[in-house]
Amino acid sequence: MRQICKQRRMEAAVQGERKAMLVRISGRVQGVSFRIWTLEEAERLGLSGWVRNEADGSVKALIAGPETAVSAMLARFWKGPRGASVSGVVSESADPDQASAGFRITG
Repeated sequence: MRQICKQRRMEAAVQGERKAMLVRISGRVQGVSFRIWTLEEAERLGLSGWVRNEADGSVKALIAGPETAVSAMLARFWKGPRGASVSGVVSESADPDQASAGFRITG
């Protein structure tokens, strides 16, 4: 167990600190390809996690990766794809281990 923790710390130091955020994006974000755009942007940044539509009309995403990439994605959420009109981006810290490898659309 100690060896695994030490290895993870060394990997984090090499790759930059790994961070995860659970994000809710509100506004006109459904029906404008927001999930596909999020998938493409997350892959460009090397993030893992997921994105899905919520019943209240918002989009929810879990993004995880190097701190700089997570910060860049949070900023990109404010713009969104063409046709989107983002009125809010609310994020909270999450456990990076909750994000599986790769990025996917879950709903």
